[in-house]
Amino acid sequence: MSEHRSGFVAMLGRPNVGKSTLVNALCGEKVTIVSKRPQTTRRSYRGVWHQEDAQIVFLDTPGIHKPVTALGERLNSHAQVAADDADVVCFLLDATQPAGRGDEFVLDKLAAKATAIGPNAIAPNIMGIVTKCDLVKPAIVVKQLAALSEYNLSDYIAVSALTGDGLDTLRDLLIQLLPVGPKYFPPDIVRDLKWEDWVAELVREQLLPTLREELPHSVATRAELDDERRMRCDILVERPSQRPIVIGHGGKNLKAVREAVLPHLPEDTELTLRVKVDKHWQSRPERFGC
Repeated sequence: MSEHRSGFVAMLGRPNVGKSTLVNALCGEKVTIVSKRPQTTRRSYRGVWHQEDAQIVFLDTPGIHKPVTALGERLNSHAQVAADDADVVCFLLDATQPAGRGDEFVLDKLAAKATAIGPNAIAPNIMGIVTKCDLVKPAIVVKQLAALSEYNLSDYIAVSALTGDGLDTLRDLLIQLLPVGPKYFPPDIVRDLKWEDWVAELVREQLLPTLREELPHSVATRAELDDERRMRCDILVERPSQRPIVIGHGGKNLKAVREAVLPHLPEDTELTLRVKVDKHWQSRPERFGC
């Protein structure tokens, strides 16, 4: 019988490169919310992929960026901690966007972190991944892979989370980089997140498409379980003027959010949504699991 390999794989990159979508595709199930809005991910989410002789724990991280708020600094910290703790780090490069200063910012952080590992290399356990390859011509994918090759990474691969191209190969490559180890999670666990936190994230995911440009980063959600069937989720905004925008005319936004979230919850679950004003929540992101 072959040895069992297992470990933690951190997905890193600038905001909106497709980290969450890729983690969901690799795990075969929704383990983290997805939005076209940058900086949707506000913590490190764990998604688990199981195989008889291997287990990969994927860490979906917030996009690394130059922060301007306490929340932004905390998001960067989450990503850096995930990279420090991971057995393998995957750096993601968006095929639809030219490699730029934001990508270099992330790679330079990885390079600085790993200089002590060995000369002439970032690290033997950092892989470069070009994402969203179904959206561009092959020549563009080749160009992006060439940009990654300027950094001495352990491997390079192009994938599409939408079509599944390259995902099996990516898993195989990752397993080869993981150490021999135990099964960290039982086979029925795909998402490592408390139920209340998952409901709060589902609510935030449904809110994002309805909010005006400046609002997504001004909203937080926190859910609590009143009993086995009743859940309450508070939606926090920073200013009183933002409250009616979130609620919508006649409460239509909240109604739409509730209807979109309920199918993901057990049957007969009652979900109450409340919008509150807390102008200081971004300076206290730890209150909301960020």
